[in-house]
Amino acid sequence: MNNLLITPVVIPLFIGMVLIIFQRNIKLQRVLSLVALLATSVISVLLMNQIRNDGIQTLQLGGWEAPFGISFVGDMFSALLLLATSVVSICCLIYAFSSIGRKQERLYFYPLFLFLVTGVNGSFLTGDLFNLYVFFEVFLVASYVLITMGGDKRQLGESLKYIFTNIISSAFFLIGIAYLYSMTGTLNLAHLSIRIAEVGQDGLITTVAFLFLIVFALKAGLLLYYWLPGSYSVPPTAIASIFAALLTKVGIYAIFRMFTLIFYHEPQITHLLIGILAAITMVLGGLGAIGYWDLRKILTFNVVISVGFIMAGLVTLTPAGITGSIYYLIHDMLIKALVFLIGGTIIHLTGTSNLKDISGLIRLHPQLGWMFFIAALSMVGIPPLSGFLGKVFITQGTFEAGYFWLGGIGLLASLFILYSMIKIFMNAFWGETTLSAEEEKGTTKGLLLPIALLTIASLTLGIGAEGLAGYVAQAAEELLNPSLYINAVFD
Repeated sequence: MNNLLITPVVIPLFIGMVLIIFQRNIKLQRVLSLVALLATSVISVLLMNQIRNDGIQTLQLGGWEAPFGISFVGDMFSALLLLATSVVSICCLIYAFSSIGRKQERLYFYPLFLFLVTGVNGSFLTGDLFNLYVFFEVFLVASYVLITMGGDKRQLGESLKYIFTNIISSAFFLIGIAYLYSMTGTLNLAHLSIRIAEVGQDGLITTVAFLFLIVFALKAGLLLYYWLPGSYSVPPTAIASIFAALLTKVGIYAIFRMFTLIFYHEPQITHLLIGILAAITMVLGGLGAIGYWDLRKILTFNVVISVGFIMAGLVTLTPAGITGSIYYLIHDMLIKALVFLIGGTIIHLTGTSNLKDISGLIRLHPQLGWMFFIAALSMVGIPPLSGFLGKVFITQGTFEAGYFWLGGIGLLASLFILYSMIKIFMNAFWGETTLSAEEEKGTTKGLLLPIALLTIASLTLGIGAEGLAGYVAQAAEELLNPSLYINAVFD
């Protein structure tokens, strides 16, 4: 029993509820929000070390034994994502201090931000399928309000698309839960794994697996990403950044959890389909990234590419492939928050997101330009930056598993990323400076610190990868051996 497991959920939830009372005290809201996220990050590190030393940690709420009670389970995969979530959330929150505006701050921005983090953390830690649905709804409800902050016509239109898509997805989620419960009599993830292993993954269970794949693909932007480019390009920068860094990643996490713990018996059917979806996603995302001249659209299509690339590692079910996906998932959470913050800052300075109307920013803002350049190289996978190891291991895994076509498309996707990011750098930062300091629409005051923190975190992840290697290897081993998760829950 580990009571630490519940704290990454309780702390932001409780602080968020308290902040509702102090709606007009903006300074208090900022301080308490930051303290809550800092505390969550410390707890994430403590959890990682406990799991490293003592194995997977569990907590059965109310004293009920599994599978009857509410289970929280922390394996290394969950703990790594908790830490990445905390780092990203802290940086986006600090950015919001200087950018979100007093009006939005008084409209419960900080409680909603913490409720979103609560839902994300709970999704990573829950050991029960129905509670996974509950935590999905917690962060989705918060995101429904956050995405509408600003209130212009285009934002409201894209918000409706985002909301309707997730409502439909949640309805299918409930249908899938009902079918699975009717067939197995349980919703505890570890117990589901045992029951399906006992009876075998027949055609009906595989069909239910496809239903869950549709649900989580909608949430992750795996092929079914039609809602993503518009929805992620309209909110204020701090909100768009936290969305890009976290929301699709929860869908990715759910696919990993379900298809390594429960639906792993027919990989030639389920995982092959995931591989096909991943390949199409990378190609279509790449075409979108190179085809647009709108800064935010380019960045959102790069989110789509990364979803497909991370899924390619899962398809292999090899230690190399899974290890690569974990590395790349952590990298992508940091780097997407970073490039969205930089992109939003560019728009803040110039008043436009059209690259054809921006030029030469690096002369007045060299720190911003070179931090974007580092982020771009990291996304491409240039060594020793954070994207390198993930790309190498995923490509190695696809080749080892015989999915040469998938590995080849992954390498092609890297070229799409390279072209699209260099296009941003050459048009926005290079060339003749068209705006003087006096003509700029905004200032970088207070905005560079969170961008610098994320850049340092990304560099640390790449250059210091050896220090993280043991944790990632343990996470991959736990995902590939469902018995480790099951034994931890029932021992």
